[in-house]
Amino acid sequence: MKINSKYLNRIIEPAMDDFFKFEINSILADVAERNLCARMAMHFEKHMKAAGLVGYYADSEYNRKQHGQVKTILNGELEVISITCDLIIHSRGEIISKDNLIAIEMAKPNKSQQAMQDDRNRLMALTKASYDGVWSNDGTAHPEHVCGYVKGLFLIVDRNSRQAQLESYAHGEISRPSQVISF
Repeated sequence: MKINSKYLNRIIEPAMDDFFKFEINSILADVAERNLCARMAMHFEKHMKAAGLVGYYADSEYNRKQHGQVKTILNGELEVISITCDLIIHSRGEIISKDNLIAIEMAKPNKSQQAMQDDRNRLMALTKASYDGVWSNDGTAHPEHVCGYVKGLFLIVDRNSRQAQLESYAHGEISRPSQVISF
């Protein structure tokens, strides 16, 4: 089985459908983003199992990498930044050849534009294979900084309009314009 963007879409689409179908009451009640991400993780794990994706986990607010170190990325100025992504699909370092699959950031419309841009920048950094050769994801050793996610997703959930905007990221840039999901 080749784990690529097309394969992951077979997990993402039904997981998102179930999330909006089964978590609608929580969304409309305006529960915390952390709770929504934890609930979304459950739907991802169900569809990962159905798709035969073994050895991977859906973790919300996961901030560790190998040997218990805090996950970090490099920003545009090559400064080391600690990160915690809202939800990630990964092997927790157990499958070095393809550890990081999907990084998800969630927002509500009242989040500041700067905070939303920070989420987008994080997804661009996480979906890079490397950063100008400074760090790499060669499949044989863990990179120093977190990278190599196949897909990044930025989801803005608006309970008032009962719609969500979904942006997709790959290879360090936006890969698909915003898509609207009604719920």
